[in-house]
Amino acid sequence: MDHRYTNHLIHETSPYLLQHAHNPVDWYAWGEEALAKAKAEDKPILLSIGYSACHWCHVMEHESFENAPIAALMNQHFVSIKVDREERPDLDQIYQYVVQMFGVGGGWPLTMFLTPDREPFYGGTYYPPDDRFGRPGFPKVIEAVARYYREHKAEIRQTTERVLQGLDGLSTFHESALPLSKTVIENAARKLNNSFDEAHGGFGTQPKFPNPMLLAVFLRYWRATGNEPYLRMALLALEKMARGGIYDQLGGGFHRYSVDAHWLVPHFEKMLYDNAQLIRLYADAYRITKDPFYRDIVQETVGYVQREMLQPEGGFYATQDADSEGEEGKYFVWTPEEVAAIVGPEVGEVFSRAYGVDEHGNFEHGKSILHRAVTPDWVAQEFGEKAGTVERLLEEARQRLFAAREQRIKPFRDEKVIVAWNGLMISAFLDAANLLGDDGVKQDAVRSIEFMLTHLVRDGRLLHSFKDGQAKLAGYLDDHACFVACLLDAFESTGEQRFLTLAEEFNRATLANFWDEVRGGFFLTGPDHESLIHRPKDPFDHAVPGGNSVATLNLLRLYYYTGEEELLQKAEQTLRLFRDRMEDEPFSFGQMICALDFYLETPKEIAIIGRGDQADTQPLLRLVHESYVPNKILLVIDPAGGTGDAFAHLPVDEMTQLEGKATAYVCHNFACSVPTTTPEALAELLK
Repeated sequence: MDHRYTNHLIHETSPYLLQHAHNPVDWYAWGEEALAKAKAEDKPILLSIGYSACHWCHVMEHESFENAPIAALMNQHFVSIKVDREERPDLDQIYQYVVQMFGVGGGWPLTMFLTPDREPFYGGTYYPPDDRFGRPGFPKVIEAVARYYREHKAEIRQTTERVLQGLDGLSTFHESALPLSKTVIENAARKLNNSFDEAHGGFGTQPKFPNPMLLAVFLRYWRATGNEPYLRMALLALEKMARGGIYDQLGGGFHRYSVDAHWLVPHFEKMLYDNAQLIRLYADAYRITKDPFYRDIVQETVGYVQREMLQPEGGFYATQDADSEGEEGKYFVWTPEEVAAIVGPEVGEVFSRAYGVDEHGNFEHGKSILHRAVTPDWVAQEFGEKAGTVERLLEEARQRLFAAREQRIKPFRDEKVIVAWNGLMISAFLDAANLLGDDGVKQDAVRSIEFMLTHLVRDGRLLHSFKDGQAKLAGYLDDHACFVACLLDAFESTGEQRFLTLAEEFNRATLANFWDEVRGGFFLTGPDHESLIHRPKDPFDHAVPGGNSVATLNLLRLYYYTGEEELLQKAEQTLRLFRDRMEDEPFSFGQMICALDFYLETPKEIAIIGRGDQADTQPLLRLVHESYVPNKILLVIDPAGGTGDAFAHLPVDEMTQLEGKATAYVCHNFACSVPTTTPEALAELLK
């Protein structure tokens, strides 16, 4: 295809950057060439940050960046730099903090104006091409900012100095003088409770995000205290989401968030990290309730990821777009006529009633988003059929509609492989494989670990992302922390010592490169990272579990394997560093609160003496995998193969099989139970 314009992004691998390679804007990627140009010409930098699945990023591109007159203004007054936030979370984090200092809610697309020294002096998010939505038009903003830069250098200097001071303050934390106690979790749970939507589940009103880490806090708090309302709230949210439009009722998997309070109309992109967290959360819901509804959601979501997001050689893709054929959600929505044409009028009527499809539609252009509007029992009563018959009809209709939908033009897929998000999904696949008893899912997870080790490790350090045969960018804290976590999960799931050895190696690399020797906690970037205006230390759990939270839980888990006191001390120091913020701002610390729960409850150390492939070992393992024990360490020890030199807290030398049968021991707080060979007795020990 011939293109009228081609800019510097044409040489990038990021799909998001390549989407802008033929804009009339003279885009540069972040790098020395662009920064040097800004200094040489004394031009401010127009920094635009987004990602490929971002709907409003596409809107701003179409309205402004493909608009030749607007592009000409940008080229005249600025050096314009495009950044994929999934490749450069460091830049995104810094400038997201800044735009919030400016009194603008963060988000994407992020539009920042910087001095040639990369220091921000103005910014916002989406700007329309002309005045609308209470926002100034982008051309007006461009000209005003350019004029301000030329005429107000002293004021800009004052602004950037305040910004730099503010950034330093954001990353400066002091250890709390208060104890690490269960009152922190109790107070956090109460604050979360105050924002819970009792009608529809979830937190707040709209837009509404799944918030899996906060629901995990509720499940943990229920288990620790027996406080039933917290279990009820978590299950309400999980049921409402899975029955709503935020869940893909045909193909499985969750969309990013709901624009309404009752989970009907989603923002249609699908993110790897959301689905990874939700797989584990629904697996826990099944472990608690034994309701097959939750197990089905796990199985369907895993199936979606295997079908759409898994590379053949291992490794998971990053995102799927909200749009297809230029329209948001077009791939996912239906009319009654479309349904009837595929499954027939009679079945179509039943299906449309069950999944909320009608002639008025609940989305744009009279189309409907599938959601479980009523139960099969309700539909059966309405149509005078047996419930079992209706369920079979609906399942057959879903399969036929899914097959028809597969013929549609699919949303764009960003095929970057990001280590941190892969770590989350590998852990989720291992958890699902354990629950479902599915060796194929476990093999996908292990193969993905091997992909990381083969393609994304250099000199003992992780790289951040892989695309088109190229691994690039030094790994961030989140990459190292999530990869260590999935290695520990692989060790527990497979019993293979090499995964524990690798986890220890990469944890040492994490401490060597990201640990703050002065104040404790972890920086986002390593010491040899590109020099930026600020070295962030982010304590928060955002949509993705934060690196500090995951790394802290890794330290605790490894301490129980190795007995290395330094690991425990660093975990305690990090928890004390963020203790008060956890209590005051629980919405931003869900995963860190889970790490604190692990620390305070201390894990149940479960040792099963028996080969993993033996018939008498399987019932014991299945019982463990089907039990909700969020704080646990699992060891499967081959009685003939030795135990290695780990497992410092367990008297493994004294653990033998009873009567030659697979035998389980449960230890807690440095005391071990009597051994058992039956799942029933083991279940009692895990309560």
